[in-house]
Amino acid sequence: MPKNPTLQLGTTIWLAAMTGALALSLTVIPQLLENTPQPIPTGMAIAASIAQTAILLALAAWAGAALSRPLGLGAPVFEAMLSGTSAWPAVKRQIAPAAIGGGLVGAALLVLVRVAPSELAVLAQEIEIPVIAKLLYGGVTEEVLMRWGLMTVLIWLPWRWMQKRAGLPRRSYVISAIVASASLFGALHLPAVVAMGASLTPATVTFIIVGNTLPGILFGLLYWRHGLEAAIVAHALSHGVYTLAS
Repeated sequence: MPKNPTLQLGTTIWLAAMTGALALSLTVIPQLLENTPQPIPTGMAIAASIAQTAILLALAAWAGAALSRPLGLGAPVFEAMLSGTSAWPAVKRQIAPAAIGGGLVGAALLVLVRVAPSELAVLAQEIEIPVIAKLLYGGVTEEVLMRWGLMTVLIWLPWRWMQKRAGLPRRSYVISAIVASASLFGALHLPAVVAMGASLTPATVTFIIVGNTLPGILFGLLYWRHGLEAAIVAHALSHGVYTLAS
């Protein structure tokens, strides 16, 4: 059978992103269930979490693989490896921007944690997210969902229906998609905070949304300018910098 490059790319990125889904579900779900008034069987909750994320990741991985190339977006390292060519040229172009971006976000996290609402500070001590889960879920899973999937679609829609596929998408479409996907990225952290036991006070909501939207904008810029892997590495590195320095 002939190879399908789009299917290969989407499947490979889906498998990479599933490592984060597995790491987070296996380590955090049991902790959340400890404080549940009506306990759910741990195995069932973990399986449901993994299945839900797997479906969302499949949609995001397919969207990015199918729609990114005409938009001037891509995953050059993954694509080089799948084509059998050297990935080093793509890696070399991404190292510096990913390192700078990850370092800046990691430093910002160290500052933000000092001004976090007290309720979130207490919550961080009660729920322990292992470093491996932060690196894999934050770095890979979230970037595949929010940048490779959502941001790509948000650029593709106006490019397809308003620009009529003429050339690369307008800068305004890209910037709007970066901000929109980053804002949603921030807002989607709120249900997780509630599940962990925090209440949504104005201070908490503002801190969570702003604290995740601003890094999301930077990761979106990295995806746009340098490729998916730059956003992945920067996101993972930011957690690594924060963990080592805190």
